[in-house]
Amino acid sequence: MKKKELKEKSKEELKKLKGEATAFKEFISRGNVVDMAVGVIAGSAFGKIVTSLVNDILMPIVGVFLGGLDFTNLSIKFYDAKIAYGSFIQSIIDFLIISFCIFFMVRLFSKFQKKAEVKQEEPKKSDEAILLEEIRDLLKKKVK
Repeated sequence: MKKKELKEKSKEELKKLKGEATAFKEFISRGNVVDMAVGVIAGSAFGKIVTSLVNDILMPIVGVFLGGLDFTNLSIKFYDAKIAYGSFIQSIIDFLIISFCIFFMVRLFSKFQKKAEVKQEEPKKSDEAILLEEIRDLLKKKVK
């Protein structure tokens, strides 16, 4: 009798598992989830590019103007603790540059969208079509 009960329970659990798998498949196949995943991956890659831009190109130039100062090595000793405020400054600069790049990209994409919307507007009706519509509307009023 126990073996029979175990088989029934395992069949029920298998059905539940299949139901969950089906629900998960439906969730994943929605366009929003895939779009979000692509956005996260692209954002991660974009972040690496901007971080490299800051660390490898911009900060050495800033360091030259500041007399060879490298922010990442700036720190203060407080008893036995080392407070690396230079890394914090570097992170703030990274954030500002990434934010500016994202702002620039969003504005660029919004301009492209506006241009696409303008192109997709309905074509302007000809004078003849407008006149015919007015005549039709007047005839409808007289029939009533």
